[in-house]
Amino acid sequence: MQAAIDQAVTLRGVGRLYGRGDGQVTALRDVHCSFIRGTCTAVMGPSGSGKSTLLQCAAGLDRPSFGQVMIGNTDISSLSENELTKLRREQIGFIFQSFNLMPSLNARKNVALPMRLAGHRPSRVQVDQVLQQVGLGDRGKHRPSEMSGGQQQRVAIARALISQPDVLFADEPTGALDTNTSREVLQLLRSLVDNAGQTVVMVTHDPVAAAWADRVIFLTDGALYGELLNPTVESVSEQMARLGD
Repeated sequence: MQAAIDQAVTLRGVGRLYGRGDGQVTALRDVHCSFIRGTCTAVMGPSGSGKSTLLQCAAGLDRPSFGQVMIGNTDISSLSENELTKLRREQIGFIFQSFNLMPSLNARKNVALPMRLAGHRPSRVQVDQVLQQVGLGDRGKHRPSEMSGGQQQRVAIARALISQPDVLFADEPTGALDTNTSREVLQLLRSLVDNAGQTVVMVTHDPVAAAWADRVIFLTDGALYGELLNPTVESVSEQMARLGD
């Protein structure tokens, strides 16, 4: 029973097909994996291996063609669209490579926007607390154009944290950042896991980013290839070389 409780996300026999007939493409094939609560997992593989599709299915952004996806004890595969939207708003946080901030809104308003769209009004204290948590306590009034790329990504992380999600999904969170700024963002994600017990699932192509994770799972041709525990840059790079990337 304890093992089930410790799984933040579980995929059971998940497959995703696109198209029909001769043009059908298999993006995921019979994927079985889980993401343990309070850990950081990196998802890697060559281009077209199914990394982003796995993340989208696990996060409820896309429905698998078959198989089961569990968020905690909830089978999201069986939820209606309205139920799934509610679950995403309340239990899942998203971080994207391109930040996806509203340019006309300052940091405070960007952080509060998802909750306001869901019909909730977070307090100024709540918003300032998550901005403080990501090291931007003094940037609440700044618009995206007045912040660096790293600061914008921190605002995006704060926006993902405002609903206190069970799982934080990150799709190439350092892909648009330079080396030093990437390190700062990865340190922040690592601290959220170590100090706040946050669960993070991160798609990345970068062995340096993956080395910040507790575990790396590898995909090839839509199927699981293997995994690494306690990864290093060297061990991740070697595995990716075997996959031909």
